[in-house]
Amino acid sequence: MAVIGKSLRQLSSVASGHIALRASLTLLLLSWPCPSLGKKKLYIGALFPMSGGWPGGQACLPSAQMALDLVNNRTDILPDYELELIYYDSMCDPGESTKLLYDLLYTEPIKTVLMPGCSSVSTLVAEAARMWNLIVLSYGSSSPALSNRNRFPTFFRTHPSATLHNPTRVRLFQKWKWTKIATIQQTTEVFTSTLDDLEQRVKEAGIEISVRQSFLTDPAVAVKNLKRQDARIIVGLFYETEARKVFCEVFKEKLYGKKYVWFLIGWYADNWFKIKDPSINCTIENMTEAVEGHVTTEIVMLNPETVRGASNLTSQEFLGALMNRLGGKNPEETGGFQEAPLAYDAVWALALALNKTVAPLKAKGRRLEDFNYNNHDITAEIYRALNTSSFEGVSGHVVFDAQGSRMAMTLIEQLQGGSYKKIGYYDSSQKNLSWFGNDVYIQNSQPYLNNMTAVGCMMALAAVFPLGIDGHHIHRSQFTVVCQFRLWLLGLGFSLAYGSMFTKIWWVHNLFTKKEEKKEKRKHLEPWKLYATVGVLLAIDVLSLMIWQIVDPLHITVEKFTREAPKGDLDVLIQPLLEHCTSEKMNTWLGVVYGYKGLLLLLGIFLAYETKSVSTEKINDHRAVGMAIYNVAVLCIITAPVTMILTSQQDASFAFAALAIVFSVYITLVVLFVPKMRRLITRGEWQSEQQDTLKTGSSTNNNDEEKSRQLERENRELQKIIQEVQYTLFDAP
Repeated sequence: MAVIGKSLRQLSSVASGHIALRASLTLLLLSWPCPSLGKKKLYIGALFPMSGGWPGGQACLPSAQMALDLVNNRTDILPDYELELIYYDSMCDPGESTKLLYDLLYTEPIKTVLMPGCSSVSTLVAEAARMWNLIVLSYGSSSPALSNRNRFPTFFRTHPSATLHNPTRVRLFQKWKWTKIATIQQTTEVFTSTLDDLEQRVKEAGIEISVRQSFLTDPAVAVKNLKRQDARIIVGLFYETEARKVFCEVFKEKLYGKKYVWFLIGWYADNWFKIKDPSINCTIENMTEAVEGHVTTEIVMLNPETVRGASNLTSQEFLGALMNRLGGKNPEETGGFQEAPLAYDAVWALALALNKTVAPLKAKGRRLEDFNYNNHDITAEIYRALNTSSFEGVSGHVVFDAQGSRMAMTLIEQLQGGSYKKIGYYDSSQKNLSWFGNDVYIQNSQPYLNNMTAVGCMMALAAVFPLGIDGHHIHRSQFTVVCQFRLWLLGLGFSLAYGSMFTKIWWVHNLFTKKEEKKEKRKHLEPWKLYATVGVLLAIDVLSLMIWQIVDPLHITVEKFTREAPKGDLDVLIQPLLEHCTSEKMNTWLGVVYGYKGLLLLLGIFLAYETKSVSTEKINDHRAVGMAIYNVAVLCIITAPVTMILTSQQDASFAFAALAIVFSVYITLVVLFVPKMRRLITRGEWQSEQQDTLKTGSSTNNNDEEKSRQLERENRELQKIIQEVQYTLFDAP
């Protein structure tokens, strides 16, 4: 059974609106009926599973038909031929497929190529096809057994072997230093051969499979055995329908939670555990609870780039056209929707290969329409053409290896909060494991604190406007409200912006510059403590401002200056007036506020300096935070006394305060957020760094932390030695 990255599922939501309309129009124009007079028909015998363990034909059949329509209307591909699909519903059942294969082979017309779906059906078809000199091209088979060229000499597939999951799993086991795993499988050939391959790989990696369970239809006993033998890291290999049965039993046995890690195959629908299934007696809530946190691996089979391949459709346009062809069916409830690009590209691979054989066959005095089940020459030409296929499809670059399979990267996802989140890629050809660095990087920078910083900066910027308002702009009776408004905006903006940055530095210093007694706490930095710290700083500001407002509210005072006589008019005198926001004990309140915030600024500078050499994944942007703290502290320390001195010079005071606020805010935003934006844009650069660090089995930050702790220990030991030497030389009698 074929699998495809869930990036397809997420892109399906994008493939609507403009893209869907554009793709539909493109498809309509390309597939407009045209006369086929004089064209000779070539027949493809196909088996599409519309039901059963994997009902992939529900989306793969429309996808293949869509490809055929486009191929048949191309003048540069098989211009003298028309491809026609003759298909049956295999129900993903080898027994049923045996009868259908007989019907395909022994009824007219002659089929040039066979296209089966499920691995079990493909095994049957590919093994028998050699007797009729037939090429088999599968769009949905992942069984490792099908890579045996001796057993299946004419078999190709647009889907990689399921064994591509195993290098990824082993690499993850090594990354997380797991030495024992357990397995549970459905007893079908695809899963048995996959597990055999996994067993060989983990053995080479020094990892033990301590428990190995299997089941045919009822997994209850197998799950109980996993529980009885205390399995913790469990690899599950089964079809989607059996997955629901397994996890219903997992819920009953409480074999889930933080103590357990489940590894599943990623080809299931996103909502597979929410689908009502009469074969289980668990509720959707039970299933959702049991599956939370499991990890999936799946082959990446959707072209992530917006490129037009052989079919002249991008992957997004293909999705839009497919959804239009499905007539509004829910993709999550349509079997094979994830594998549809594989069926689409399988038809294109076949069409391009057949087109490539026309000239060589003509040189030999042969034609494609001369094919029969006893003709070795035409089969050999089709085989050679398929074997050398290389084109861009909607599922990515299509090329077959020596065993007739495709190679691809593996996507790693985890179910978090009921939805799948991408966490990494593994390239087995390069042996490179790369996490979704942008997500992890931003997550480890404590994004909620970053949001608080951004909100605080916006509040500080907003305070610039009321700072410039006086009685000329509003009525004097409303000026008191403006006074309070500017005070609260500046106070709370400072608490949120600087307070969240101070919190990061405080906790980095608290956990990573202490001695060995803090070692355990370093592993578990609980986010609520960070939020609580910001909350305390914010509460202090709110409380102090409320007391100030209640006890000694701000009011307007008018400062009068020396009267001035304008030039040329001796009968008029101008009385300059300046309005101030003040209170009875203004200097006392300012002293308290400036003193408290000044101490925070000085302490922030000290902590930033102390933590400049610390390296940690927990708060990975603390160095940038330190730079922002230096900037804010210097500007605040300069601005506060200057504005007090310039209090009677309205324009200069406003200009100085406003520029200080604007500069500190923008420098803070640039220092904190530009590096994150850069990582979002240049993801590949981060991955290269991460791939290098992952080769050592640990991240650079972890290595730096360990080196730092080791240097601290060595430093303490050297200090003891120096003290002993000094005592020996100077103090000893």
